[in-house]
Amino acid sequence: MTNQKFDKTYFDRYYGKQPVRSLNEVAHLATAVHELANWWNSPIRSVLEVGAGPGDWSTWYRTVRPHVRVMSVDVSEHACATYGHEQRDIATWSPHRPFDLVICMDVLQYLDEARAVRALRNLTKATRTYLYFDALTMFDARHTVDRSSTDLNAHLRSGDWYRRRLSRHFTQTGVGLWVRKGSQVVLHELERTR
Repeated sequence: MTNQKFDKTYFDRYYGKQPVRSLNEVAHLATAVHELANWWNSPIRSVLEVGAGPGDWSTWYRTVRPHVRVMSVDVSEHACATYGHEQRDIATWSPHRPFDLVICMDVLQYLDEARAVRALRNLTKATRTYLYFDALTMFDARHTVDRSSTDLNAHLRSGDWYRRRLSRHFTQTGVGLWVRKGSQVVLHELERTR
């Protein structure tokens, strides 16, 4: 992934007046994920936001759940300088200790296959319990996103490509949330997607 692609121009286009996701949408999603963890009696005490961009998840946690330890990283020099993230590339870096929740949204479609596989390996190492994961897929590019406001200059893969690799170490619970196999979380049969 070239760092230069994610410069001020990129952020102005995709996170400016009409961002890909509003702060309100992210707040609803973060609340839902956090409360599901409480429901499963496995509270979130640490969060890693990967490819944080404007840092909406990190901001929500720092504001609404200030007792949670938060780390935000991005490959973009611009994002790090503007939003205060640590500069890291998930294809080559993993943290020294795992986090209860790792968030990785709209990152892996920018990586070629070899780097995406390494990034998934590092995301797995980084995750103690929960992974919130989303990436633009071929299906999404054709059917679900606004093509005029979505960066389609990406490595579009099938959802199954991601599911096959993630399901080696995680159980999918729906809406982008995955639970690490071997964690203390006990899922009922119908809380799993497969």
